Amino acid sequence: MKIAMLSPIAWRTPPRHYGPWELVVSNLTEELVKMGHEVTLYATGDSKTTASLEYICPYPYEENPDIDPKVWEAMHIAHLFENAHRYDIIHNNYDFIPLVFSRLVDTPMVTTIHGFSSPKIVPVFREYNRDNYYVSISDSDRHKDLNYVRTVYHGINLDEFTFNDKPDDYLVFLGRIHPDKGTEQAVEIALQLGMKLFIAGIIQDKEYYNERIAPHIDNRQIFYIGSVGPPKRDELLRNAFAVLHPISYNEMFGLTVVESMACGTPVIAFNKGSMPEVIKHGVSGFLVQNVAEACAIMPQVASLPRLQCRRWVEARFSRERMARDYQSVYQEILAGNTVSFEKSTLESRALLN
Repeated sequence: MKIAMLSPIAWRTPPRHYGPWELVVSNLTEELVKMGHEVTLYATGDSKTTASLEYICPYPYEENPDIDPKVWEAMHIAHLFENAHRYDIIHNNYDFIPLVFSRLVDTPMVTTIHGFSSPKIVPVFREYNRDNYYVSISDSDRHKDLNYVRTVYHGINLDEFTFNDKPDDYLVFLGRIHPDKGTEQAVEIALQLGMKLFIAGIIQDKEYYNERIAPHIDNRQIFYIGSVGPPKRDELLRNAFAVLHPISYNEMFGLTVVESMACGTPVIAFNKGSMPEVIKHGVSGFLVQNVAEACAIMPQVASLPRLQCRRWVEARFSRERMARDYQSVYQEILAGNTVSFEKSTLESRALLN
């Protein structure tokens, strides 16, 4: 199968440190190549892949202030559609913009909806729904006005995450420094428990960081270590007692949660959005409602066998499983069987649960 894989250009594919969408695209692309598909990755020119690489934008715009995102996004997406006739299927991981090109080509397009940045973008998805095939990344992250062919959970490269059954005694917050992600609540949990907390991630809301997070950073109990790449991320997660994910919004998926559990490290998360789909309560972590519940349940973390966290991820969130699921999506679309496919998918998911 000839597949055009459209990746964002905010960060490199795969990202050097931060870039969740680019990371998912990389994992999927590399696994599809292993499966024998002819994949062409449309990404930044510095991207690393075993697929064929097509690019217009030489470097990620988040790493180069001379690159205007709108200009290079337009050229990047147009470059793929100018070559659409070369492929059996297009896989769009670039949000809503490529949808407006979809009626101009005959090649069918799968769009993974990685989340809705704002309700204002929903009209585009609604308008092009009948001409596209939407995939959700969790059952909870589906919009009531849209039709989907399947939910495909993200998959990670398990080789990048080292299982560790003898952790240290610190906590980790790994993610964007933003009110949505609950960085402040993670600090509050650590302070109430008297435990060390390592905060890692990009500072997305500088005012929030300066006012609510920075005053607590003393490099004795609360540490901020910046955004971390794969080796440091693995070290940080595998040695943690637990990872905190005290979100204040409906999380679409939560790659950090899966990466933590892959190391054997349980996650304590606020029970919102996709968290009940990603975390098995009492097996790979705990779902709580607030800071008080997180603190109260922390002593139970030590009773969770860390190997069962790893096994949970191996069974549900490997990149091999993700690639097989998408291969099925492509095949069913090309065969014209998407209606029956969605029904069978829901039945299979019910059996898994």
